[in-house]
Amino acid sequence: MKYLNRYIPKEYLALKINYCRKQLEQLPKVKVHERRLNGSLKSRIIVDNHRYCPDTQTGKDFYEKMLLRNELERELDVYEAMWRYKYADPVPELIPENIVRTLYIDANTPVVMNSQYFDSLKNDANTGYSKPEYYQFNGTYYRSAAERSIAIFYTEMDIPFKYEPEVMLKGLRKPVYPDFVPYFKEIDSCKIHEHFGIMNSSDYIRDSKIKFGNLTNAGLLQDLDFMFTYSADDTLLDTRYLLSKLNSLIFGSMLCCVNRHPNL
Repeated sequence: MKYLNRYIPKEYLALKINYCRKQLEQLPKVKVHERRLNGSLKSRIIVDNHRYCPDTQTGKDFYEKMLLRNELERELDVYEAMWRYKYADPVPELIPENIVRTLYIDANTPVVMNSQYFDSLKNDANTGYSKPEYYQFNGTYYRSAAERSIAIFYTEMDIPFKYEPEVMLKGLRKPVYPDFVPYFKEIDSCKIHEHFGIMNSSDYIRDSKIKFGNLTNAGLLQDLDFMFTYSADDTLLDTRYLLSKLNSLIFGSMLCCVNRHPNL
């Protein structure tokens, strides 16, 4: 019931289901067969009636694919159960597409914001400013209750993210440290999420304008590549607000950017 009561926007839930189904169609069905031979237990990796030794590279590759398939099947079971619990109509076909979006780190160097870029980012890299010790989650200290609630939200939604990673942007001599960079495997794309509090402060308002300019100068578009969220001082962020912003990011990208490849 814990999973069934979790709220995921209907379109995003359909996308997750279609993504799992698509990945499973592309993965082979792999089994591990064990038998005792001469007193010792022998294992074989079986794929389409072919047998492979688990110590060979081919056997190891198929074993990894089996683990991936098992994980995707578990995810699909959860998402389909959530759909049946909430909706009477069948899951619509919503084809996952890789979204090619680029970030310019200097005047001549675009970087595709895909899984490789996400993996290259170091988590919690901003050491220039100390953080309080009472906004902690999963071993990371956050700067506010709102940031901590965002981290919990991404974790519960199974959305990988980096907190304050080091990011280079065109036109800047020093790196910036956006609050969050979540990665969406369904579209193989990561986004930048800046959260602002203290919005009655003129300094904060000026800071948001500067960050907006830095991101757009690097070739990014608001509500396609990055989003801003806001909250009052030291309060949790309402997840309904964040979900609506995520829907705009994901489906705006899918509507506007599919098959539009940059000149790399």
